[in-house]
Amino acid sequence: MTLLGLALGLVVAVCVAAVVHAVGMMRAEVRLPEDLQLALDVGRTRTTRTGSLIDRAGIRWAPTVLRLMGPARIARMRARIEHAGHPYGLTVERYAARRAVYGGLGLLCALLLLTRGSWLLALMLLAYGWWWADLGIWVAIRRRRDDIERTLPDFLDVLAVVVSAGLGFRQALERVNAVYQGPWSDEVRIALRQMDVGVSRRDAFDQLRKRNRSEQVGQFVTALQQGEELGAPIARTLLQIATDMRRTEAQNARRRAARMVPRATLVVTTLLVPATMILLMAGTVIGSQIHFGDLFGGNG
Repeated sequence: MTLLGLALGLVVAVCVAAVVHAVGMMRAEVRLPEDLQLALDVGRTRTTRTGSLIDRAGIRWAPTVLRLMGPARIARMRARIEHAGHPYGLTVERYAARRAVYGGLGLLCALLLLTRGSWLLALMLLAYGWWWADLGIWVAIRRRRDDIERTLPDFLDVLAVVVSAGLGFRQALERVNAVYQGPWSDEVRIALRQMDVGVSRRDAFDQLRKRNRSEQVGQFVTALQQGEELGAPIARTLLQIATDMRRTEAQNARRRAARMVPRATLVVTTLLVPATMILLMAGTVIGSQIHFGDLFGGNG
């Protein structure tokens, strides 16, 4: 039991350390790196911190993990980290380091639990070691996509007003982007820096679309390029895109609300109805002052 307690305590300590590190990195000041080539290759902002204790502990095993992953999986993981926006300075090497630490810890604790016959806890710890590093990336992807889709319609409204005032699209984009902060502002800043070094506007926005798993970003880039080809006014195109995005978001909200009805019904059916029935039956029995001894032939 002592070894089991130590193993579970070690897992809890690592989880707490990971959460504390994530919270601390969320408070860190995020800025674009000064190296332009790094900004273009990575496509995201980076923090100035070096890495967590977990990263430093597992970095020596990162090459082994990368070899086991193989080139195809490394490419997929690099794309996922790109879509997540390199949260807290995450790179493929740091991901491999975390996989080494979490995987080794989960395997060690699972072996200790197997010696005690705790198969269920052992499987849970193996799942922890295999999926914990990926879970943070999945959450970061969803959070970043939601932030971008929430910011984009208002951004386009303001951009349309500034363009209507007489500024060119490039100047208006820089002016409006200076006011905003967050993932979408970082994406636009990367596209602007790409255009500064000679990348065409079409190619810069194509790369912006590839870096994001968002239907609204794809819709924005497609409509902008089509409007440019057809010669439509930029301001009118931007307003139309923002209107379409809000309409799509409203439809998605209605679909999410519709999906919540069966879930709420399931919760009510599973929990509230049995609890209510038990409460009513108990109140009826207590209020009727029934003596169960008399009913079952007892002497009491």
